Amino acid sequence: MALVIAIDGPAAAGKGTLAKRLAAHYGLPHLDTGLLYRAVGRLARERGVDLDDPEAAGAVARDLVPSHLDDGTLRGHEAGELASRVAAHPPVRQALDAFQRNFAAQPGGAVLDGRDIGTVICPDAPVKLFVTASPEVRARRRTDELLAKGRPVDYETILTEVRERDRRDAGRSVAPLKPAADARLLDTSELGIEDAFRAACAIIDGAPH
Repeated sequence: MALVIAIDGPAAAGKGTLAKRLAAHYGLPHLDTGLLYRAVGRLARERGVDLDDPEAAGAVARDLVPSHLDDGTLRGHEAGELASRVAAHPPVRQALDAFQRNFAAQPGGAVLDGRDIGTVICPDAPVKLFVTASPEVRARRRTDELLAKGRPVDYETILTEVRERDRRDAGRSVAPLKPAADARLLDTSELGIEDAFRAACAIIDGAPH
């Protein structure tokens, strides 16, 4: 039976790092679904498409292939701004939902991390994890990450942004951020990556699949 591992959770909870480790450990392909909207926004701009045109942006989303996600600059601020403009369009969301479901349907399974994997994209996944941490811990991690890159940032500002992002993600009308009813909660507030990895493996190895 295919092993599909659905990992959801708020920003800076550590789900992306954990997803990569789990994918390598279990020999599965990994999809960081947060890059999809960024890739569509970037591709639309490169093609001269009006980012505020739902149908045109949807056509770009339907053209998306995995190699479009390999651009390291997709994690930057500019790509994030482009993503926010296209993410509101239903045709874009429909196309990217299909992309994610196709990725998850690979014969051996896959690891997907995002905001609505266990609730919307893969509701039948045999393993669902909801990775979280306190807003204060997530803001500290994000601040340290940016400082390490040489960007001057203020912890209190980042904390405000984290809380606002949580409020927006949990309150949106389509696919709000929330744990699936059968998801296992993994709070990484007090855990390093190795401890979180071991805890996740214990959950996965104990799940029926």
